[in-house]
Order: sequence, then structure tokens, then C-alpha cells
Amino acid sequence: MKGHEFLKRIQKLAKKKAVACSWRPDQGKGSHGVLKYGDKRTTVRNLKDELKTGTYHGMLKQLGLTENDFT
Repeated sequence: MKGHEFLKRIQKLAKKKAVACSWRPDQGKGSHGVLKYGDKRTTVRNLKDELKTGTYHGMLKQLGLTENDFT
């Protein structure tokens, strides 16, 4: 999954669950940005790059989500 796909999925989930979600590309260094989901946050690296499995799971953990939340 690429970074922009992850971002779209989180935003769709937030809309479905009525949770505040924001993407702040200006709060990171270089190609990194901050994704806020409710009161939790994670850093997303370059949106065009493929996310490694460990990075993907770590980001979900930081946001308090699991893969099952997407289904």
C-alpha cells in the first residue's frame, strides 16, 4: 500500500465513524507529514512510496486502529 492510499483509507474511515481527521504535510520534514486521527497522530512519509509492512502496522498502532477496521 502506498502512502496516499493509506491516507485515503484513514480519511474514509474517519468520515464513516465521525472522527476528526486531518493531514498536515507542512508539519513534517521533507516528504514527511503528520496525520491526526481523533486525538492520536502518526507520521506518514512520502505519499508516493510503498509502505513497508512494519511501518504500516506501526502507523495503525499509533492511531489505535487495526487492519480489521478497514473491512
